[in-house]
Order: sequence, then structure tokens, then C-alpha cells
Amino acid sequence: MPRKPSKRTKRSTPRTRQCACMQAFYRMCDDHPDFRVRQVRIEATTQQWLARGRLARSGVRTIPVVVHIVHRTTAENLSVAQIRSQVKVLNQDFRAKNTDKSKVPAVWKPLVGDTRVQFELAKKDPQGKPTSGITRTKTTRSWFDSDDSVKFKSSGGVAAWPTDRYLNIWVCTLRGQLLGYAQFPGGPKNTDGVVIRNTAFGTTGSASAPFNRGRTTTHEVGHFLNLRHIWGDRNDCTGTDLVADTPVQQLPNTGKPVFPHISCSNGPHGDMFMNYMDYVDDAAMVMFTEGQVVRMEAALDGPRKKLGRVKTTRKKKRSRRRKAA
Repeated sequence: MPRKPSKRTKRSTPRTRQCACMQAFYRMCDDHPDFRVRQVRIEATTQQWLARGRLARSGVRTIPVVVHIVHRTTAENLSVAQIRSQVKVLNQDFRAKNTDKSKVPAVWKPLVGDTRVQFELAKKDPQGKPTSGITRTKTTRSWFDSDDSVKFKSSGGVAAWPTDRYLNIWVCTLRGQLLGYAQFPGGPKNTDGVVIRNTAFGTTGSASAPFNRGRTTTHEVGHFLNLRHIWGDRNDCTGTDLVADTPVQQLPNTGKPVFPHISCSNGPHGDMFMNYMDYVDDAAMVMFTEGQVVRMEAALDGPRKKLGRVKTTRKKKRSRRRKAA
């Protein structure tokens, strides 16, 4: 069991974004050598997709979501309205229908990408029975870490639904200032999914500024679909997010930067800090690029190809009647 958290750990609202995705990634590389091998293969295939540009897939992929609420207190047992508000944000952000995309500087407006992905709370559980797409689990734990303990009943959490059929999102109290983390494609099935702090989930209820616009989940689902942090997780201008249309930048940006913010000799436009994969406040992140969209499409047509369904629009055939002679 974890040590007893301080009052600051339990009650304070994080002021700076902290994502443990890369810590989880390196831990998984150490614990599962086959994961490292799969990552190399997935990346090689992804780069082939990127070289060809935007995919030709038509239609919109709908991904069923199950939200696992793991709570100790009443306040942690989030309302249905708060959960639905998060799904709404995901659908706006991933379809580039968020109204605040108007904040994107003119130079990058042509790069704003629509992933053609939408999310819905699952309507059927793994046994085929009707469901709300929400599970609620009472725990005795005050908080969880980025060690996947929230994903197992034996450690106070709840097991995933089949991860090749559902996007599993665990919502709980996380340690310290951690907002969330996700698992990249190719990892163990029983831990696949996204974990989000319960005060950074959705736009109402317990969601607290500056992370009360649902963008923590947008950021982590981006990782789930194989996006990296935009600065490449280095601090010397050699990092890369493996996407060509995002500028090189030195460090994560936080808060609400003012355009342009220049680093790594990337002037005159500087860092693309308004990208969902930076560390800025929810109100400041508003876009994915076309290159990031292609990378996510490669994941959905590759290691995550069983997840969700694609609905294509078919043109109705008009019957033609022969005119009478």
C-alpha cells in the first residue's frame, strides 16, 4: 500500500501539467522486452505510412469507451454528466470541431487536422448486455501511481474490459501533481488504456482549473494512438516527436504562452505550444496537425485496427426508368 499522502497531495490542484506516459513507457521496456521489439516494428510501419502522407481511409471510426471510476470518497465518484462532458470534448477535439481552434496562429491554421475518429460510451458490455459504459469501483486507496495498480482488483482498482474492443479509461485520484498517463500501442493487453486524474476529467463537477476543459484526456488519448510529446522528451533541441509538420522545440511549454515563443532557432514562428501534445494549460492547447493525424491513422489501421468500427457514407443509387416510346 502507498504511504499516506500529505494534505497538499490530496487537496491541491496541479498548476503545471505532468504526464507519466514516458515513465510508463520505459518501465514497460524494462519489464517486457517483447514490448521494445514491437515498438521498433510499429515505428517502422508508421514511418512508411507517414512517407505516403494522409491515408485514403474514408468514413469516421467510432471507438467505444468504458470509463472506470475508482473512488474512495463521494466526491471522487464522478457524475454521469461529468463523464459525458469528457466524451463531448474528445469528439470536438479529435474532429477539429472545437471552437477555440480559432486561437491557432494563421501560419499553422492549414495544418489543423481532423482525425475522423469519434468516441461514444459503450452500449454493450463484454457479455453483450446493455451498459452505460461506466463502471464504479469502491477502493480503500487514497491515491494511485503510474504503476498500473489502478488496473487490477488485487491492488484496489478494477480490471480492463477487452482492450481490443474498448478504449479503457480509468479515472481516480493520482499521486502528487500527476494528471495522467497512457499506454502506447504494442503493450500488454491487460494494462492497455488511459489513466486520468479525477480533477482533470471533463468540464464540470470536480474538474479544476487550469485543467478543467478535458484536454488532459485528449493529450493522453493522443499517446494511446501513438503520438509523442511535441518536444521529443529531450531538453537539448535534439528531441523529436517523429512528425514532420511540428516544429522542433527545446522544452515543454506550460501555462499560457504568448505567440511566438522561440526556442531551438525555430523562429520566426517558434514553438507550436498550442498543440495538444505540449504541456500547456487546457485553455491553451487547441490542435492536432495533419502529420499527427496520419500517425494516429497508422495506429488505428495497424496495431489498433480491431478497435472500433468505421462507418462510410454510401451514395444512393438512383434507379432510372426507361421512357416509354
